[in-house]
Amino acid sequence: MKSCVKASYLMSKQLDTPLSFKEKTMLKVHMAMCKNCRRCHTHLNAIHDWCHQRHDKELSAK
Repeated sequence: MKSCVKASYLMSKQLDTPLSFKEKTMLKVHMAMCKNCRRCHTHLNAIHDWCHQRHDKELSAK
């Protein structure tokens, strides 16, 4: 389970900054094996995209 905690940290970090080659590899390998982390990654990206769209709409409305 500790690897899922690390994977979730990397998923979050990836939204803000580029990951190193080692981090990308670790995340890819973990997600290839972990269905729950793949689902979490999908949801996290969807939430991130939604927030950016919402923010962009608010900026264009001003």
